[in-house]
Amino acid sequence: MSTMKGVDDAFLGVGDKPGLEIWCIMGASVVPIAKSLHGKFYTGNCYIILSTDELKSGIRRHNVHYWVGEEAKEEHCVMASDKAVELDAALGSQAVQYREMQGEESDKFLSYFRPCIIPVQGSFSSHWRRSGEESDQTTMFRCEGEHVARVREVPFARTSLDHKAAFVVDTPLKIFLFSGCNSSMQTRAKALDVIKHLRENRHCGRCEIGTIEDGKLVGDSDAGEFWNLFGGYAPIPRDVPDTANEELMTTTSKKLFWINKRKLVPMDTNLLDREMLNSDRSYILDCGSEIYLWIGMTTLVSEKKTSVIVLEDYVRSQGISSIGHTVIMTEGHEVPNFKLQFQHWPKNIVQKLYDAGREKVAAIFKHQGYDVAEIPEDKPQQFISSNGTLKVWLVDRGSVTLLCAEEQEQLYNGDCYIVQYSYVEDGKDYSLFFAWSGQNSVQEDRGAAVSLMSSMADSVKGPAVVGQVSEAKEPELFFLVFKSLIIFKGGRSAAYRNSVPQKSDRTEWYQKDGVALFRVQGLRHDCTRAVQVDLVASSLNSSHCYILQDGASFFTWTGSLSSPSEHDIPDRMMNKLFPLKQSLLLREGSEPEHFWKTLGGRSEYSKEKFVKGWPADPHMYTCTFQQCLFKVSSFLQITFLPQEIYSQLGACLFFLQRLNSFWDSNLQAKEVFSFSQDDLATEETLILDCGEEIYVWVGLHSGVASKEHALDIGKMFLQAGIAQDGRRSIVDTTVYAVTEGEEPAFFTSFFNWDSSKQIAAVLGNSFERKLAMLKGISPKLEAPDRIVRRSPSRRPGPSSEPTTPEQQQPPPPAARRTSGSASAGRVANERSPSASPLTPSWSPKSRASSPSSPLVARRLFPSTLHGAPSAATAIGSPARRR
Repeated sequence: MSTMKGVDDAFLGVGDKPGLEIWCIMGASVVPIAKSLHGKFYTGNCYIILSTDELKSGIRRHNVHYWVGEEAKEEHCVMASDKAVELDAALGSQAVQYREMQGEESDKFLSYFRPCIIPVQGSFSSHWRRSGEESDQTTMFRCEGEHVARVREVPFARTSLDHKAAFVVDTPLKIFLFSGCNSSMQTRAKALDVIKHLRENRHCGRCEIGTIEDGKLVGDSDAGEFWNLFGGYAPIPRDVPDTANEELMTTTSKKLFWINKRKLVPMDTNLLDREMLNSDRSYILDCGSEIYLWIGMTTLVSEKKTSVIVLEDYVRSQGISSIGHTVIMTEGHEVPNFKLQFQHWPKNIVQKLYDAGREKVAAIFKHQGYDVAEIPEDKPQQFISSNGTLKVWLVDRGSVTLLCAEEQEQLYNGDCYIVQYSYVEDGKDYSLFFAWSGQNSVQEDRGAAVSLMSSMADSVKGPAVVGQVSEAKEPELFFLVFKSLIIFKGGRSAAYRNSVPQKSDRTEWYQKDGVALFRVQGLRHDCTRAVQVDLVASSLNSSHCYILQDGASFFTWTGSLSSPSEHDIPDRMMNKLFPLKQSLLLREGSEPEHFWKTLGGRSEYSKEKFVKGWPADPHMYTCTFQQCLFKVSSFLQITFLPQEIYSQLGACLFFLQRLNSFWDSNLQAKEVFSFSQDDLATEETLILDCGEEIYVWVGLHSGVASKEHALDIGKMFLQAGIAQDGRRSIVDTTVYAVTEGEEPAFFTSFFNWDSSKQIAAVLGNSFERKLAMLKGISPKLEAPDRIVRRSPSRRPGPSSEPTTPEQQQPPPPAARRTSGSASAGRVANERSPSASPLTPSWSPKSRASSPSSPLVARRLFPSTLHGAPSAATAIGSPARRR
């Protein structure tokens, strides 16, 4: 095996396969650790951990961690940091390095070793001399964390207990769980995972389990037995606030240093910009909770080691070695949080694979027996039934109009539509709703479409998923439900037509016998679309096919780089657009002069091969909210008003309520690493970020009050720039809202989904559910405090169709009179749940029917006025003891 200068031979050839590789520092060498011992760390050693992931693009991503035990020798710590640099060099300097201190490990590191890591006293060299008699001793562990368990052994004493965490006491015959009154349900559930781990590994699966809740003693045999271990019950002192971390998070400003010959040179941090970082230097960026070492791509391995030593010295000098995490990265492989610290950071430039490797790819396919002209293309994955029923409504000023079968496949870019696709999956009746907004639609219709869609989804029987999508950014799933779709320029809604008063501005609207250019595409043979584009030659693209209409004359144009599978799509779309009409087939480069004249003359257009990018790798985030002082709801504490004044204030109050949903709370998101189905805790709201699509998963015990609110959370997430590529627009991203127990196949496909865990009928919290599974008993059927509520006007019925106004009962006058104040609204809501003025109403009507006055279907007041949880309520937070 060839050697690499400055790199340990133990690291040559590693990182070829996804998974973990671990080495232990033993003297002056690194010793590989067998997989059977992964996750077992000794406090007297230092370890190097390599995590390799294979992305959907086929690229391997490497993360290097060096873990330092609290009893490790100083020379071993220095050697661990040096060997981590060598390992990075062996991987092509493409890895990100993390320094992990025992007891303060990062969430990413802990996610590799679920359910937990419990460091063992001693050193690895004594491993073979240790006996397996741990179960004969009584040990006590402190457990924290909601998605990863942070387990630390503490002295077996009453003084080790507190109200903030969960504690596991492992005795020879029984394992006890003590839940502090200020610990979250997710933390308690994670502690149960630790108990399961201890029972299987220390007790061979045979051990009783007792649970004790802080402050509850009466009639609990487990509590009596637990406190007897400590010599009897005694009160636990009040928790002392941890001010060190709070001050670090709130008062520390950014500090940027340039490393010059082992000395730190301060730099101006008033405005951080990417141009400040030079490729031949190394920099330290101190952000308080995290410290970053950025190394230029032209630095040598020896210089990298020196920079790491300077970093270690800086961390020790600041006295924050037990609080801040350190991240080491090479230029071009920065982590997202580091990029977010800079005002301007250019996005990664994607290499044009077609131009860069066209000849090589063709040669490979020929060698494998393929005809290059017929290279098989990726087909869209089928995660939804193709035998469903489609319905489309046009949104116009707060009301909806049901389109007939002939018109529901014809949309206009000046309008907004609500799409319902009903299908059967695993014996359940599912409904998928989209609120589609054309590029030229008005804001009034866009807001109404989302609100109306949420109301319609609440009224159907069976699981319902909602999605907000914009023209030109539709996901494949949107086109799959349509089969065939045509998007015209112009609009039919009154709101849009009034926004374009001048006839001169309507020249591009589609006219049946006019002039128009359509781009035609297809996902497969039975899923095609035609989109009207600007009538200019620059709209052409060599990768696509087009239909050009000039009155009674028609041309079908085929780009030279278009896929052979798409060459028959123009003919099929001609039958949809212009039945019984004949078109002249044109190959790119053989166009007559009349063709160019119709487009206003020749001009440059894109002649590059369109290559679909690799799908983004999914990331999961947990969302919480911090309340702000601003409260629109306080403005709404008004006295009784006449009905006519109340209705006139509706639009204004609706607008203020929408502002309240964004200004009243501050979204905080934290990534969940190595996520799985078990991370979908019922108390939480989680974001599954898939790049061009995000899914807002809402637990039944979360603080989210409606599907519309869930979509708002998705928008806040995009605007906060928490994702991998920074801030994104709702226009460029499709947002779905998925409720716990109603997950469709196109969502569960991102997990190794186990349907047996999907207990729709059980409404217990995550701790109760997991405890029931651990003990093998039936969980409590306790109604959740906060759920994604169905519309109060919903009437269960045998069909999965949205309710109509005739099926909805109008609110009694008494409820309307009391809706002027918060307290009165709550009283009215208690007396008659269906009488709340919050009840959204919408008016589907056939286009053939006579017009009627539209029913405005909007939530005029915040739900907090009627006893519902606030939109800014912290998710999954039980009552706290001060």
